[in-house]
Amino acid sequence: MPEAAGGSPVVDTLARLVAWDTVSHRPLTALAGYLADRAEAAGMRVERFETAPGKVNIVASAGPPSPDGLLLSGHMDVVPVEGQAWTSDPFVLTRRDDRLVARGACDMKGFIAAAVEACGAVDLRHLRRELVLVWTHDEEIGCHGSRALVDRLRAEQPERQLPRATIIGEPTDFRICRLHPGHTTFTIECLGRPAHSSRPSLGFNAIRLAAEVIALVDSFAVALEDRRAHSDLLLTPYTVLNVGRIEGGSAVNIVPERCTLTVGMRPVPGALAGPLLAELEDRLAPLRARARAEGGDLQLKLLQSSEPLDTPAGCAHADLLRPHADAPALVGVPFATDGGNLAQLGLEPLVFGPGSIDVAHRPDEHLREADLHRATAALTRIIEARCCA
Repeated sequence: MPEAAGGSPVVDTLARLVAWDTVSHRPLTALAGYLADRAEAAGMRVERFETAPGKVNIVASAGPPSPDGLLLSGHMDVVPVEGQAWTSDPFVLTRRDDRLVARGACDMKGFIAAAVEACGAVDLRHLRRELVLVWTHDEEIGCHGSRALVDRLRAEQPERQLPRATIIGEPTDFRICRLHPGHTTFTIECLGRPAHSSRPSLGFNAIRLAAEVIALVDSFAVALEDRRAHSDLLLTPYTVLNVGRIEGGSAVNIVPERCTLTVGMRPVPGALAGPLLAELEDRLAPLRARARAEGGDLQLKLLQSSEPLDTPAGCAHADLLRPHADAPALVGVPFATDGGNLAQLGLEPLVFGPGSIDVAHRPDEHLREADLHRATAALTRIIEARCCA
């Protein structure tokens, strides 16, 4: 029988963290407040950067400010559980054999719990270089928190230099990852003219227009497959396009007036979202002109864009991670992280953490208990080596 997990400080901390339902559309101020309190109790200076009601980024620091210190970062939000076949309460940490099961256990509250306990294990009064913790909101829906934090720091603290050596604690099975695509989301709204479905010639069908748009997006996606980069690091070494949602029509007896497509794009490092969207607009132009001649239209709207990551392979802090990694080589991952945005501050993020992305976002998401303890010990040693030596 599954049992509620506990019994060690880091497991108890993880149990506290997962108990807060921080699915991205919900407030996360209670969890953020807890992490701020833990940082202050450890002797850290805490800054709260609120971006919207219920949404806040936490930046905690200790030691003399120094770009040669260490920055640890993770996101506090999680993905939804609705419609998934969980076999236990997703917001109660449950032990099953050697696994700790809960939403966020591996993605990525396990890393946050390990970092909190690691900070508690180090005497922060004797740091020689700065240690910074950055806990963000709304990473799962487009890295909104880190984007807002970068913009805020640039505007309000332009002279501030955060530590270049940055660890983003996503679940990588203790592999060191230096590169990943970005993630851009946009909509294409297809507008038509409504009419009685018995007289279709009096209207202009927005869903049929959307079907042509999908075909055009698909042809662009195929063309992008020829623009390959980083084939040695990425399983999909080209920019990916995905029509992820379609919403349209109001009734079966009405020629639809509106249909909206939501599209995701993952630009590989070196490919910029802006020029790619401009190229797509050019491809849409003839279809838009024909739609307007029929009284319709096409409108592309950018919803969010997070940056790709391409940290230099020779970054110095890779050697800090290698003793704790399952392999010495630096690799790429296919998913986006806050690292792409944080790199815009001159940081050099590496993605490294416990757990597997293969179980993230799925029912019965889990983290091996041994890996949670391993991450805590590794982060303790890394903090000591970078900030205390």
